Amino acid sequence: MNSPARFPADFVWGASTAAYQIEGATTEDGRGPSVWDTFCAVPGNVRDGDSGEHAADHYHRYNEDLDLIADLGLGSYRFSIAWPRIQPTGSGKPNQKGLDFYRRLVAGLAERGVRPMATLFHWDLPQELQDRGGWENRDTAERFAEYAEICFDALEITDWLTINEPKTVVDCGYRFGSHAPGFKDDARAFVACHHLLLAHGLASR
Repeated sequence: MNSPARFPADFVWGASTAAYQIEGATTEDGRGPSVWDTFCAVPGNVRDGDSGEHAADHYHRYNEDLDLIADLGLGSYRFSIAWPRIQPTGSGKPNQKGLDFYRRLVAGLAERGVRPMATLFHWDLPQELQDRGGWENRDTAERFAEYAEICFDALEITDWLTINEPKTVVDCGYRFGSHAPGFKDDARAFVACHHLLLAHGLASR
């Protein structure tokens, strides 16, 4: 009864990141603008006017980053896919260069014996979808399902996560205005919450 708690034998230790926080290269190889690019460009929204334009330059230095993951002895890496890198406008034909980047990333993880885990949405909604109503527009959930299918078909990944912390998108993005898209409106927040959950359901199905 006094033995220390132990993790299950099949528990996987890893690290996680968000695309906008690490990738940089926000205008390269066909990537479209996201709500975070727009939000960061407004003076006063982000301390010191920082943005993800360069970030940790993971887009160019991913092999070095994967070596760090391997050197740490981690068994998995949970990264997020930048929707505007796959579909610059949030719909339509996928951007091949964007898909190729994530294919290289997944292949690099496999070479190092690290299990890839991918998040489809870590808050960087394509700006064009935001211009059409963002998560307040039910159509965004349908577009998310199409985007998810593109990713499922293109990438050899077993472990998928749909939406990272939908409550944070709702609370910080739509109620308190501290995150993109920067609204302060409970009524709009509840509509966005409904459509985020619908998007999760459609992608899962």
